Amino acid sequence: MGRRGKQHGNKVDGWVVLDKPLGMTSTEAVARVKRLFNAQKAGHAGTLDPLASGCLPIALGEATKTVSYVMDGRKVYRFVVRWGEETATDDTEGPVIETSDVRPARAEIEAVIPEFTGHILQIPPAYSAIKIAGERAYDLAREGETVELEAREIVVHRLDLAECPDENTAVFLAECGKGTYVRALARDMGRRLGTRGHIVGLRRLMVGPFSEDLMIPLEELNEMRHNLDAADGLLAASALRSVETALDGIPALLMTDRDAARLKRGQAVILRGRDAPVISGPAYAIFDGLPVALGEIDQGAFNPKRVFNLAG
Repeated sequence: MGRRGKQHGNKVDGWVVLDKPLGMTSTEAVARVKRLFNAQKAGHAGTLDPLASGCLPIALGEATKTVSYVMDGRKVYRFVVRWGEETATDDTEGPVIETSDVRPARAEIEAVIPEFTGHILQIPPAYSAIKIAGERAYDLAREGETVELEAREIVVHRLDLAECPDENTAVFLAECGKGTYVRALARDMGRRLGTRGHIVGLRRLMVGPFSEDLMIPLEELNEMRHNLDAADGLLAASALRSVETALDGIPALLMTDRDAARLKRGQAVILRGRDAPVISGPAYAIFDGLPVALGEIDQGAFNPKRVFNLAG
């Protein structure tokens, strides 16, 4: 059996809350940040289209093991809808496929908002990353195939009409759960209002525990890298959020050195004592101030699912 090849780069662990610029794919953004930190491993928590800007949490090193917890969190978007035109992609990237002379008044828009909040059914855009028989929907659509996606249940926790700059435009704020397509909200609201609509501006303000005030523009990261010369540790200290920041919404369990050693071997730990939690579900274990493992509490025991390799 061959040995695993040596990983290139530095062992950098943590989160960068990038303010992704317009015109850049999420994959490109991850690659740029990975190069800036010279990190061994990187990933992101939720794709942003090139035409969207804002919060793109990027996981480096051991933080990649917590990505799913961030992706399951709530997201907040500010988006701008233009009435009167529906496009193939539900944004400005695709050609116009339907038009309407109807322009909804503010009161009409506010009247239908309750229909688009709570648990609702939504048909994702044809130009989406959803797989159909192993192929991405957007690849099939670009090849001219008719893409028919099934409606799926989503949760829109809040949808507010922020302003109507003119009769053709409306600005919304939405707080929604995993799997929600804001482009589809614009499309469906347009149809419900007797007109057509598509997104002309989209900015993500929050993903899970990562909010707008934590975001760092790519230009600022570049400047920090330049000013700090080759001081990787200083860059990490000034721009990185800790691995456990992603786990803000789940319980933390303090472990002894003996229990931490068991978890690192993938073994369960019985939770004893009067302070032992009486809950079940996701949790993470801490020893000596650092996360040791991610797992589940079940029947009085903590069962590790992912083990961290973090140095104090």
